[in-house]
Amino acid sequence: MTLSVGDVAPDFTLKSQHGEEISLSSFRGIKNVVLVFFPFAFSGICTGELCEIRDNLGDFAELDAEVLAISCDHFFSNRAFADRDGYEFSLLSDFWPHGDISRSYGAFNEGAGAPNRGTFVIDREGVLRWKVVQGIGEPRNLADVREILADIS
Repeated sequence: MTLSVGDVAPDFTLKSQHGEEISLSSFRGIKNVVLVFFPFAFSGICTGELCEIRDNLGDFAELDAEVLAISCDHFFSNRAFADRDGYEFSLLSDFWPHGDISRSYGAFNEGAGAPNRGTFVIDREGVLRWKVVQGIGEPRNLADVREILADIS
């Protein structure tokens, strides 16, 4: 099944870099959510993108959005990555079952065993409002995400 704009986003519960369980549904009725699937902790493009989010986290807060970054890395790896680069948003581990959530969003790259660069904007009601899935080597444009959030906030 392909996830389309207008569908209710699949719920999930994943461990953050701090070992706490975070559910998508916990933001329902409270905040918009930006899901940022990223292939590998500590890799060049991923580091650049997550640093851009870190440096512009206030923009997302002003647009009443929570950023949840998801990879198949173990939560201990995500913790080291977040600590090294000062990420104060949640890095969630889709480690086991390996890539299960990435697959449910159509972002998993079977050949690489990791998510492609999928970006999904989910409104306060849990409805998918925008999505783009790019290849592992294609950086995303976060200005597009901020524009979509401005339209739905």
